[in-house]
Amino acid sequence: MDGGGQVGQVIAGRYRLVSALGEGGMGRVWRAHDESLDCEVAVKEVVLPPRLPAAERAERIVRAQREARNAARLREHPNIITIHDIVTHGDAPWIVMELLKVRDLAQIIAVHGPLPVPRVAELAAALLDALRAAHAAGITHRDVKPANVLITDTGRVVLTDFGIAVQERDTTLTATGTFIGSVEFIAPERARGEAAGPAGDLFSLGATLYCALEGTPPFGRGNPAGVLTAVLFEEPAPPVRSGELGPLVLGLLAKDPMRRLTAEQAAARLAGVAAVPVVASATAVDPAAQQTPPATRAVAAPPVPGTARAT
Repeated sequence: MDGGGQVGQVIAGRYRLVSALGEGGMGRVWRAHDESLDCEVAVKEVVLPPRLPAAERAERIVRAQREARNAARLREHPNIITIHDIVTHGDAPWIVMELLKVRDLAQIIAVHGPLPVPRVAELAAALLDALRAAHAAGITHRDVKPANVLITDTGRVVLTDFGIAVQERDTTLTATGTFIGSVEFIAPERARGEAAGPAGDLFSLGATLYCALEGTPPFGRGNPAGVLTAVLFEEPAPPVRSGELGPLVLGLLAKDPMRRLTAEQAAARLAGVAAVPVVASATAVDPAAQQTPPATRAVAAPPVPGTARAT
């Protein structure tokens, strides 16, 4: 990795790396100490392999800058990760963000199975609010999925990884022609190569809520080709654990974006669900999940929350 970080290294003369929190194909997240403010932060290091073609190298740098910019535009929202700074070190961007003790929704489902309807309703309310704020700012997330839904030990729900988000004035990011996103949760229009839009985020939200309620993705087929075929042409299995949220989830999973629920329609339906005590500070995790101590994770709008995952 170019300019790979090391424990004890000081980034941009200010952020001392303490320990690695997570690593993946697109970056590494560190616990760091801000020596100017004397506090702990998370710092995302962008992975730039030495033999990376120049076009892809430039694309990754633009992506990192974009994710920081997009997240920073939404930094006041309680359900979107807070970005503090972006600095250049070793010819690559490093993104400084808040450090949280969290587990992601994918981990919670894997360990504890489907979540109760009231808990998922709380998640839905928080994520809808985050997406409505992003869309109002002209930002489409494009990778809403359980692994990018983080839940703190205090119950705060945080949408992270705006790394492939698109702002209306941005140019296209995929210079190399590579598809980016998670196929089990993408909207049909994205699978067809059409332009991303807010409706695509809502489809992905529906797939995420379905997974939280039923314990499995609506279009999981075990291989990318099967998943894409299901996303494009097949309907999800009728939900059996979704209760009052079933119509909401299926309305978000409509394949035709013109027939799909809008964010406003989804919020109205959610407000009508009797099982939903929508309280901002409500605990959004099944009490059983509290038996497993949360891991300290770095979450950034673009990134990589940090136990063992980075994007």
